[in-house]
Amino acid sequence: MGEIICRNLSLGYGGKTIIQGLNFEVQKGDYLCIVGENGAGKTTLMRTILRLQKPLDGTVEYGDGLEPNEIGYLPQQTIVQRDFPASVKEVVLSGCQSKMGLRPFYTKDEKKQAAATMERLGIGTLARRCYRELSGGQQQRVLLARALCATERMLLLDEPVSGLDSTAIEDLYALIQRLNKEGITIIMISHDVKTAVGYASHVLHLGQDIFFGTQEDYQRYTGGHK
Repeated sequence: MGEIICRNLSLGYGGKTIIQGLNFEVQKGDYLCIVGENGAGKTTLMRTILRLQKPLDGTVEYGDGLEPNEIGYLPQQTIVQRDFPASVKEVVLSGCQSKMGLRPFYTKDEKKQAAATMERLGIGTLARRCYRELSGGQQQRVLLARALCATERMLLLDEPVSGLDSTAIEDLYALIQRLNKEGITIIMISHDVKTAVGYASHVLHLGQDIFFGTQEDYQRYTGGHK
């Protein structure tokens, strides 16, 4: 059984249906790239998987022992978020909040986890730096570290390379691929279709036509739909 199973899913908002009858599964260790036109429902689907929005019809099921709180989320950044006046360490540690319940302080183990995660993502030396003073690529690494403090099971990434320069994009894709090879399931929305799909194991294309399958099948599909 997959970690995420979507059955006959219909999504929309404001009385408007944007996706109907969507069916797909994400297995443990998959790297799923979600692509499609603007307004096709990519972010709406991600919000539904995260239980931030209810489907109009159908179901999202969680299998293979995955709990909804074991999904880390990296949303699209806003200008306000990029200017957040906290230290890198504080931002990364905040990923542990879902485990704290009513406890007001971080434990020693949580602080160790945050420090180890920063080292793992190559930002250990930035721990005391102010988040808003970092480059776009550095900020995305910080947010990835934050998401990893919440979970080691699955990461949902919404346009993670948006606004980055070519070097930062290449570095971030390599980092995400490494995390996937370490066993973390990746679900990523991207407009950078040509590059992003090259890293994916599976592709979900939303729009007037819906496609779900392996990367190789998607290459054949797009070759026949030019």
